[in-house]
Amino acid sequence: MLRPDLSASIVVFLVALPLCVGVAVASGVPAELGLVTGIVGGLVAGALPGSSLQVSGPAAGLTVLVLEAVRAYGLAALGVIVLATGLLQLLMGALRWGRWFRAISVSVVEGMLAGIGLVLIAGQLYAMTGAEAPAAGLDKIAGLPGMLLDTFGTSTARLSLLLGAGTIAVLVLWRRVPHAARLVPAPLAAVALATTASVAFSLPVAKVEVTGLLDSVRLPGAGDFAALANIGVLGTILAFTLIASAESLFSAAAVDRMHHGRRTHYDKELMAQGAGNTVCGLLGALPMTAVIVRSAANVQAGARTKASRVLHGLWLLLFAALFPAALAIIPLPALAGVLVHAGSKLIPVRALPPLWRDHRGEVVILGVTAVSIVAISMFEGVVIGLSMAVVKTAWEASHVRLEVQDTGEGTVRARLSGNATFLRLPRILDTLEALPHDRAVELDLSGLHHLDHACRTALENWSARHGGGGPECVTVTPVGGRA
Repeated sequence: MLRPDLSASIVVFLVALPLCVGVAVASGVPAELGLVTGIVGGLVAGALPGSSLQVSGPAAGLTVLVLEAVRAYGLAALGVIVLATGLLQLLMGALRWGRWFRAISVSVVEGMLAGIGLVLIAGQLYAMTGAEAPAAGLDKIAGLPGMLLDTFGTSTARLSLLLGAGTIAVLVLWRRVPHAARLVPAPLAAVALATTASVAFSLPVAKVEVTGLLDSVRLPGAGDFAALANIGVLGTILAFTLIASAESLFSAAAVDRMHHGRRTHYDKELMAQGAGNTVCGLLGALPMTAVIVRSAANVQAGARTKASRVLHGLWLLLFAALFPAALAIIPLPALAGVLVHAGSKLIPVRALPPLWRDHRGEVVILGVTAVSIVAISMFEGVVIGLSMAVVKTAWEASHVRLEVQDTGEGTVRARLSGNATFLRLPRILDTLEALPHDRAVELDLSGLHHLDHACRTALENWSARHGGGGPECVTVTPVGGRA
C-alpha cells in the first residue's frame, strides 16, 4: 500500500528541490531557508489532516511580498512575520473561517496572482542577466529595455541570459520529449542541464551561495518582536495571511478536482497551514502555502495518502543534511529561468477571452487588481481588488425596476420592485421627478424586497414636495403592503 506513495514522494521531491531553492534566492534569503520551508511543509503540514494529497512549501506567489518585507524590515523580522501569520491561520481555522475563503472573488485572487506573476517575471529577468533589479514593480518593468541593451554589451551578461533562456526553453519543450525522459520532472531536468552546461564549459555565471542548513536557521529573539509595533509590519502580516490562506485553499479546491478520494476539510487545512507557518516562523524560514505544481505532480504520480507528502519532506531533509554543497554549483540564471516560467503560469492568459465574453466586470476587477499590485504594492492592490468586487456585487444586487403607468383617472402609478439602494437612487429620482406635477401619483413600494435608509429618505422628500403643495397628492403603498 505504501509503494505508490513512496514513488510519488520521490517525484514530488525532485519537483520541489529546484523550486524551494529558486524561491528562496528570489526572495532575498539564503537558499537553505527554502529547503527548511519545504521540509516543514512535508513533515509538519503534510502530517496533519485537511487535504490529503496537496503539497505545501515555499511558493512563487509569495516571492514578491517576502522580498519587499526583507528589504523593508530585515531578515530578522521575517521569522516574526511568518510566526504571526501562522498563529492567525490557526485562529481562523479554530473559528471555522476556512470555508469563507471560498467566498473571495476568484477575479481578485487571479488578479493578485497575475500581478505577482508580472513583478516576478520582471524581477527574475534582471537576475537572469546578473543585473540589480529596481525595488518598485513599475520601475522593474520600465527598466527592462535598458537592462536588455546593457546585457548585449557584456559577454558575461549575454552568457547568463542565454543560460536562463535555455532553462525556460527546456521547461516549455519538456512535455514533447519521449515519455521515458519525462519521468524526470521538468524543473529538475532544466536546472540539471543548465548546471551541467555551466560546469562543463566553465561559464562565468553567478552560483547559489551556500551557508549551511544550521547556519541559515535563525530563531527570532525577544528584540525581534518589537517589529510588531510597526504598522507596516502588521499590514504585511495581514497580507501574508490573506494571500497564503487564499492560495492554499484555492489550491485545495483545484486538487480535489484531480482525484476521487477524500475531499478537503477547509478549516482543518487552514489549521495545518497555520501550524506549518508557525514552525517556519520559529525557524526564521520562508512562509509556506499549498503549491499547485507540486500537488498536481503528487496526484499524477499516483499518491493515495498523505504519506507521500510527508516522505517528500524527509527526502528534502536528507538532501539538505547530506548534500548541501551540491547547491553551490547551481547557476542563478537557471533558477531565475524556472521562476520566470512559474511566474508566467500565474497569469491567466487563456482564461481571459471567455471571461471577457461572459463577465466583463470580472475582467476589469482582475486587471485593476494586477495593475494596482504592480504600480503600488501587494497589500494595497489586494484591498483595491476586494473593494471593487464588493462594489460590483452591491451594484448587481441592487437591481431595481421602476414601472410608470397612467391609470386613465388623472392618476399616475409608479411601482418599484427589486432592491432599492443608494446605488440606484439617481435613476429612481430622475424618473420620479420627470412625472407631471399636475397629476396625483400612487407610489407603490409593495414589490420591493429591500429599501435602504438613503432611498427611503429621498422618496419621503420627493413625496413631500411633489405638486408644490397643491391639491395633487402622493399615495404611498409601503414595502410589503398591498395596493
